[in-house]
Amino acid sequence: MEILLQLLFLAIGFVLLMKGADWFVDGAAAIADRLGIPQLVIGLTIVAMGTSLPEAAVSISAATKGSAAITIGNVLGSNIMNVLVILGLTSVICAIPVQKSTVHYEIPFVIVITVILAALGLMDNQIGLLEGVILWGLMIVYLIYLLIMTKKGHVVQEEEKKDEKKKPIWLLIVMIIVGAVMIVKGSDVTVDAASKIATILGMEERFIALTIVAFGTSLPELVTSVTAAIKHKPDIAVGNIVGSNIFNILFVVGTTALIAPVEYASSFLIDSIAALAAAVLLFLCVLPRKRLGRLGGFLMLVGYAAYFAYIL
Repeated sequence: MEILLQLLFLAIGFVLLMKGADWFVDGAAAIADRLGIPQLVIGLTIVAMGTSLPEAAVSISAATKGSAAITIGNVLGSNIMNVLVILGLTSVICAIPVQKSTVHYEIPFVIVITVILAALGLMDNQIGLLEGVILWGLMIVYLIYLLIMTKKGHVVQEEEKKDEKKKPIWLLIVMIIVGAVMIVKGSDVTVDAASKIATILGMEERFIALTIVAFGTSLPELVTSVTAAIKHKPDIAVGNIVGSNIFNILFVVGTTALIAPVEYASSFLIDSIAALAAAVLLFLCVLPRKRLGRLGGFLMLVGYAAYFAYIL
Protein backbone atom coordinates (compact mmCIF):
# COMPACT_ATOMS: atom_id res chain seq x y z
CA MET A 1 0.00 0.00 0.00
CA GLU A 2 2.86 2.36 0.87
CA ILE A 3 4.47 1.86 -2.56
CA LEU A 4 1.20 2.79 -4.30
CA LEU A 5 0.93 5.93 -2.17
CA GLN A 6 4.50 6.97 -3.06
CA LEU A 7 3.86 6.30 -6.77
CA LEU A 8 0.80 8.58 -6.49
CA PHE A 9 2.94 11.28 -4.85
CA LEU A 10 5.53 10.82 -7.62
CA ALA A 11 2.85 11.32 -10.29
CA ILE A 12 1.55 14.41 -8.47
CA GLY A 13 5.11 15.76 -8.30
CA PHE A 14 5.55 15.30 -12.05
CA VAL A 15 2.27 17.09 -12.80
CA LEU A 16 3.23 20.00 -10.52
CA LEU A 17 6.64 20.24 -12.23
CA MET A 18 5.27 20.20 -15.77
CA LYS A 19 2.37 22.62 -15.26
CA GLY A 20 4.45 24.85 -13.00
CA ALA A 21 7.19 25.10 -15.63
CA ASP A 22 4.59 25.88 -18.33
CA TRP A 23 2.97 28.68 -16.32
CA PHE A 24 6.29 30.12 -15.14
CA VAL A 25 7.77 30.22 -18.65
CA ASP A 26 4.60 31.57 -20.29
CA GLY A 27 4.22 34.32 -17.69
CA ALA A 28 7.91 35.28 -17.67
CA ALA A 29 8.15 35.30 -21.48
CA ALA A 30 5.01 37.46 -21.81
CA ILE A 31 6.22 40.02 -19.23
CA ALA A 32 9.66 40.13 -20.89
CA ASP A 33 7.90 40.83 -24.18
CA ARG A 34 5.89 43.65 -22.56
CA LEU A 35 9.16 45.15 -21.28
CA GLY A 36 10.45 45.31 -24.85
CA ILE A 37 12.96 42.47 -24.57
CA PRO A 38 13.45 41.00 -28.08
CA GLN A 39 11.70 37.69 -28.78
CA LEU A 40 15.09 36.30 -29.84
CA VAL A 41 16.55 36.87 -26.37
CA ILE A 42 13.40 35.54 -24.68
CA GLY A 43 13.53 32.38 -26.78
CA LEU A 44 17.21 31.76 -26.08
CA THR A 45 16.94 32.29 -22.33
CA ILE A 46 13.55 32.00 -20.61
CA VAL A 47 11.92 29.57 -23.05
CA ALA A 48 15.03 27.47 -23.68
CA MET A 49 15.93 27.12 -20.01
CA GLY A 50 12.27 26.53 -19.19
CA THR A 51 12.41 23.09 -20.80
CA SER A 52 15.08 22.13 -18.25
CA LEU A 53 13.23 23.58 -15.23
CA PRO A 54 11.82 20.20 -14.07
CA GLU A 55 15.31 18.63 -14.12
CA ALA A 56 16.80 21.71 -12.45
CA ALA A 57 14.20 21.80 -9.67
CA VAL A 58 14.54 18.08 -8.93
CA SER A 59 18.35 18.21 -9.00
CA ILE A 60 18.62 21.27 -6.73
CA SER A 61 16.08 19.84 -4.29
CA ALA A 62 17.91 16.49 -4.24
CA ALA A 63 21.30 18.13 -3.67
CA THR A 64 20.05 20.25 -0.76
CA LYS A 65 18.39 17.19 0.81
CA GLY A 66 21.50 15.05 0.54
CA SER A 67 20.05 12.75 -2.14
CA ALA A 68 23.07 13.28 -4.38
CA ALA A 69 22.44 10.19 -6.50
CA ILE A 70 19.21 11.70 -7.76
CA THR A 71 20.95 14.90 -8.93
CA ILE A 72 23.46 13.36 -11.36
CA GLY A 73 21.25 10.34 -12.10
CA ASN A 74 18.38 12.58 -13.18
CA VAL A 75 20.54 14.54 -15.64
CA LEU A 76 22.37 11.55 -17.12
CA GLY A 77 19.18 9.47 -17.20
CA SER A 78 17.26 12.28 -18.94
CA ASN A 79 20.00 12.75 -21.54
CA ILE A 80 20.18 9.02 -22.28
CA MET A 81 16.40 8.76 -22.48
CA ASN A 82 16.08 11.90 -24.62
CA VAL A 83 18.31 10.42 -27.33
CA LEU A 84 17.75 6.67 -27.19
CA VAL A 85 14.05 6.57 -26.30
CA ILE A 86 12.51 9.87 -27.45
CA LEU A 87 14.48 10.27 -30.70
CA GLY A 88 14.38 6.51 -31.19
CA LEU A 89 10.58 6.39 -30.98
CA THR A 90 10.16 9.57 -33.02
CA SER A 91 12.38 8.42 -35.90
CA VAL A 92 10.72 4.99 -36.02
CA ILE A 93 7.40 6.79 -36.56
CA CYS A 94 8.82 9.24 -39.10
CA ALA A 95 12.31 9.98 -40.45
CA ILE A 96 13.68 13.21 -38.95
CA PRO A 97 15.62 15.81 -40.98
CA VAL A 98 18.49 17.44 -39.08
CA GLN A 99 19.92 20.94 -39.52
CA LYS A 100 23.56 21.17 -40.61
CA SER A 101 24.48 23.26 -37.56
CA THR A 102 23.09 20.55 -35.28
CA VAL A 103 25.24 17.90 -36.97
CA HIS A 104 28.43 19.96 -37.23
CA TYR A 105 28.37 21.89 -33.95
CA GLU A 106 25.65 21.02 -31.42
CA ILE A 107 25.89 17.21 -31.32
CA PRO A 108 29.72 17.33 -31.09
CA PHE A 109 29.30 19.92 -28.30
CA VAL A 110 27.07 17.47 -26.38
CA ILE A 111 29.78 14.82 -26.77
CA VAL A 112 32.47 17.23 -25.46
CA ILE A 113 30.52 18.47 -22.42
CA THR A 114 29.47 14.93 -21.50
CA VAL A 115 33.17 14.03 -21.33
CA ILE A 116 33.90 17.24 -19.38
CA LEU A 117 31.14 16.45 -16.84
CA ALA A 118 32.58 12.97 -16.24
CA ALA A 119 36.14 14.32 -15.98
CA LEU A 120 35.13 17.03 -13.50
CA GLY A 121 33.15 14.56 -11.41
CA LEU A 122 35.78 11.83 -11.31
CA MET A 123 38.60 14.18 -10.24
CA ASP A 124 37.36 14.28 -6.65
CA ASN A 125 33.97 12.55 -6.90
CA GLN A 126 32.21 15.89 -6.60
CA ILE A 127 30.87 18.71 -8.74
CA GLY A 128 31.57 21.75 -6.58
CA LEU A 129 31.58 25.52 -6.87
CA LEU A 130 34.57 25.72 -9.24
CA GLU A 131 33.09 23.05 -11.51
CA GLY A 132 29.77 24.90 -11.44
CA VAL A 133 31.50 28.08 -12.61
CA ILE A 134 33.19 26.13 -15.45
CA LEU A 135 29.87 24.63 -16.57
CA TRP A 136 28.17 28.04 -16.46
CA GLY A 137 31.07 29.51 -18.45
CA LEU A 138 30.43 26.92 -21.15
CA MET A 139 26.72 27.73 -20.87
CA ILE A 140 27.40 31.39 -21.69
CA VAL A 141 29.54 30.32 -24.67
CA TYR A 142 26.64 28.17 -25.90
CA LEU A 143 24.14 31.04 -25.53
CA ILE A 144 26.45 33.33 -27.54
CA TYR A 145 26.68 30.62 -30.22
CA LEU A 146 22.87 30.33 -30.31
CA LEU A 147 22.53 34.09 -30.63
CA ILE A 148 24.94 34.19 -33.57
CA MET A 149 23.32 31.19 -35.30
CA THR A 150 19.81 32.55 -34.83
CA LYS A 151 20.75 35.94 -36.30
CA LYS A 152 22.16 34.08 -39.30
CA GLY A 153 18.85 32.25 -39.63
CA HIS A 154 20.23 28.77 -38.86
CA VAL A 155 18.18 28.24 -35.70
CA VAL A 156 14.38 28.12 -35.79
CA GLN A 157 12.64 30.08 -33.05
CA GLU A 158 9.19 29.29 -31.69
CA GLU A 159 6.41 31.53 -32.92
CA GLU A 160 5.23 34.14 -30.51
CA LYS A 161 1.96 33.25 -28.79
CA LYS A 162 -0.53 35.93 -29.76
CA ASP A 163 -3.02 35.28 -26.97
CA GLU A 164 -0.49 36.15 -24.25
CA LYS A 165 -0.71 39.84 -25.16
CA LYS A 166 -4.35 39.82 -24.08
CA LYS A 167 -3.52 38.66 -20.56
CA PRO A 168 -3.30 41.45 -17.96
CA ILE A 169 -0.02 42.00 -16.13
CA TRP A 170 -1.47 40.93 -12.77
CA LEU A 171 -2.46 37.56 -14.25
CA LEU A 172 1.01 37.06 -15.73
CA ILE A 173 2.58 37.83 -12.33
CA VAL A 174 0.20 35.34 -10.69
CA MET A 175 1.21 32.74 -13.31
CA ILE A 176 4.91 33.28 -12.49
CA ILE A 177 4.37 33.07 -8.71
CA VAL A 178 2.04 30.06 -8.85
CA GLY A 179 4.30 28.36 -11.41
CA ALA A 180 7.37 28.88 -9.21
CA VAL A 181 5.56 27.51 -6.14
CA MET A 182 4.39 24.48 -8.13
CA ILE A 183 7.95 23.83 -9.36
CA VAL A 184 9.39 24.01 -5.84
CA LYS A 185 6.65 21.85 -4.28
CA GLY A 186 6.72 19.45 -7.23
CA SER A 187 10.45 18.95 -6.89
CA ASP A 188 10.14 18.34 -3.13
CA VAL A 189 7.36 15.80 -3.61
CA THR A 190 9.20 14.06 -6.47
CA VAL A 191 12.51 13.74 -4.61
CA ASP A 192 10.86 12.55 -1.39
CA ALA A 193 8.69 10.00 -3.23
CA ALA A 194 11.61 8.73 -5.34
CA SER A 195 13.80 8.31 -2.25
CA LYS A 196 11.06 6.42 -0.38
CA ILE A 197 10.34 4.18 -3.38
CA ALA A 198 14.05 3.31 -3.56
CA THR A 199 14.04 2.47 0.16
CA ILE A 200 10.86 0.38 -0.01
CA LEU A 201 12.05 -1.63 -3.03
CA GLY A 202 15.60 -1.93 -1.68
CA MET A 203 16.97 -0.23 -4.80
CA GLU A 204 19.66 2.41 -5.13
CA GLU A 205 18.54 6.02 -5.56
CA ARG A 206 20.78 5.99 -8.64
CA PHE A 207 18.54 3.42 -10.38
CA ILE A 208 15.33 5.29 -9.53
CA ALA A 209 16.85 8.57 -10.74
CA LEU A 210 18.13 7.05 -13.99
CA THR A 211 14.76 5.52 -14.83
CA ILE A 212 11.57 6.75 -13.15
CA VAL A 213 12.66 10.31 -12.30
CA ALA A 214 14.44 10.74 -15.65
CA PHE A 215 11.33 9.56 -17.50
CA GLY A 216 9.07 11.92 -15.56
CA THR A 217 11.22 15.00 -16.15
CA SER A 218 11.60 14.08 -19.86
CA LEU A 219 7.83 13.81 -20.44
CA PRO A 220 7.52 17.25 -22.13
CA GLU A 221 10.20 16.36 -24.69
CA LEU A 222 8.61 12.93 -25.27
CA VAL A 223 5.10 14.27 -25.86
CA THR A 224 6.33 17.14 -28.06
CA SER A 225 8.60 15.00 -30.25
CA VAL A 226 6.23 12.06 -30.76
CA THR A 227 3.28 14.39 -31.45
CA ALA A 228 5.38 16.30 -34.01
CA ALA A 229 6.31 13.02 -35.71
CA ILE A 230 2.70 11.84 -35.86
CA LYS A 231 1.73 15.18 -37.44
CA HIS A 232 4.67 14.83 -39.86
CA LYS A 233 6.36 17.95 -38.49
CA PRO A 234 9.52 16.53 -36.91
CA ASP A 235 11.83 19.17 -38.42
CA ILE A 236 13.33 20.53 -35.19
CA ALA A 237 12.96 17.41 -33.01
CA VAL A 238 16.68 16.55 -33.01
CA GLY A 239 17.71 20.18 -32.45
CA ASN A 240 15.32 20.51 -29.50
CA ILE A 241 16.48 17.27 -27.88
CA VAL A 242 20.16 18.12 -28.36
CA GLY A 243 19.54 21.61 -26.93
CA SER A 244 17.74 20.09 -23.95
CA ASN A 245 20.69 17.77 -23.27
CA ILE A 246 23.11 20.71 -23.39
CA PHE A 247 20.99 22.70 -20.93
CA ASN A 248 20.67 19.65 -18.66
CA ILE A 249 24.44 19.38 -18.25
CA LEU A 250 25.44 23.04 -18.24
CA PHE A 251 22.39 24.78 -16.72
CA VAL A 252 21.03 22.07 -14.41
CA VAL A 253 24.27 20.61 -13.04
CA GLY A 254 26.05 23.98 -13.18
CA THR A 255 23.31 25.80 -11.27
CA THR A 256 22.95 22.99 -8.72
CA ALA A 257 26.72 22.98 -8.08
CA LEU A 258 26.66 26.75 -7.44
CA ILE A 259 24.03 26.17 -4.73
CA ALA A 260 25.33 22.97 -3.13
CA PRO A 261 28.14 20.50 -3.90
CA VAL A 262 26.94 17.55 -5.98
CA GLU A 263 28.39 14.13 -5.28
CA TYR A 264 29.55 12.25 -8.39
CA ALA A 265 29.81 8.60 -7.36
CA SER A 266 32.23 6.41 -9.31
CA SER A 267 29.26 4.23 -10.33
CA PHE A 268 28.07 7.11 -12.53
CA LEU A 269 31.02 6.52 -14.87
CA ILE A 270 29.03 3.76 -16.60
CA ASP A 271 26.04 6.08 -17.02
CA SER A 272 28.30 8.85 -18.35
CA ILE A 273 29.72 6.37 -20.87
CA ALA A 274 26.14 5.42 -21.83
CA ALA A 275 25.22 9.11 -22.30
CA LEU A 276 28.39 9.60 -24.36
CA ALA A 277 27.66 6.49 -26.45
CA ALA A 278 24.10 7.72 -27.09
CA ALA A 279 25.40 11.07 -28.37
CA VAL A 280 28.06 9.39 -30.55
CA LEU A 281 25.43 6.97 -31.96
CA LEU A 282 23.19 9.92 -32.80
CA PHE A 283 26.10 11.69 -34.51
CA LEU A 284 26.99 8.63 -36.59
CA CYS A 285 23.35 8.08 -37.58
CA VAL A 286 22.76 11.65 -38.81
CA LEU A 287 26.20 12.43 -40.27
CA PRO A 288 25.89 10.77 -43.72
CA ARG A 289 22.50 12.12 -44.87
CA LYS A 290 21.59 14.83 -42.32
CA ARG A 291 18.55 12.81 -41.23
CA LEU A 292 17.65 10.26 -38.58
CA GLY A 293 15.90 7.32 -40.20
CA ARG A 294 14.03 4.27 -38.93
CA LEU A 295 17.14 2.07 -38.78
CA GLY A 296 18.88 4.62 -36.55
CA GLY A 297 15.78 4.84 -34.36
CA PHE A 298 15.65 1.05 -34.05
CA LEU A 299 19.33 0.92 -33.04
CA MET A 300 18.67 3.58 -30.38
CA LEU A 301 15.76 1.65 -28.88
CA VAL A 302 17.83 -1.53 -28.83
CA GLY A 303 20.65 0.45 -27.21
CA TYR A 304 18.35 1.70 -24.44
CA ALA A 305 16.98 -1.80 -23.86
CA ALA A 306 20.56 -3.07 -23.41
CA TYR A 307 21.41 -0.18 -21.05
CA PHE A 308 18.22 -0.72 -19.00
CA ALA A 309 18.96 -4.44 -18.73
CA TYR A 310 22.45 -3.59 -17.47
CA ILE A 311 21.39 -1.16 -14.73
CA LEU A 312 18.53 -3.43 -13.71
